Amino acid sequence: MLKLGEMTDLGPKLKQARKTKRMRLKDVADAVGCSESLLSKIERARITPSLRMLHRIATVLDTSIGYLFATPQHTEIGVYRNGERPTVLIEGDQPGMAIRLERLVGYSDDQVIDGNIHVIDPGASNGGEIKHNGQEVGYVLEGELELTVAGILYQLRPGDSFFLKSDLPHSYRNPGRTVTRVVWINTPPTF
Repeated sequence: MLKLGEMTDLGPKLKQARKTKRMRLKDVADAVGCSESLLSKIERARITPSLRMLHRIATVLDTSIGYLFATPQHTEIGVYRNGERPTVLIEGDQPGMAIRLERLVGYSDDQVIDGNIHVIDPGASNGGEIKHNGQEVGYVLEGELELTVAGILYQLRPGDSFFLKSDLPHSYRNPGRTVTRVVWINTPPTF
């Protein structure tokens, strides 16, 4: 399992993406809504961004979280066995409040769809509203999910599914006492 806090090449990949776009720290920080100092610390791997912050940075840099965490694959077929999926751990503000993204789709440069199983600890959230281009569909496998889209709160349980246009502000959290697992598909890839 890849732990976001242990991603030694996350910062350099972010910096490379920023330089490729010919953007200054200030440009990205202003667009993301954070300080230059915070962004610099993220690029130097001094601090770990929340999922929300990482998503905002990736969006500004025209990249995806999948790119930031994966070695590109050059294959037309990918199979991940149960228990062997590449996983990214995003730790919350408090111990035991993490989100794990179990990759269903390996990253490739020509990828047009992305899929993950979001494994959300009790009380964990994605860190706040995000929005971006695209569409999303999800299916709750187990647990409870509070999905907020454009200010409307949806309480979802196992067997419930959802669809949303990604340019609507959306966020999620696990309000329950057990782990929540959601199959989450995006196009274009954002995670």
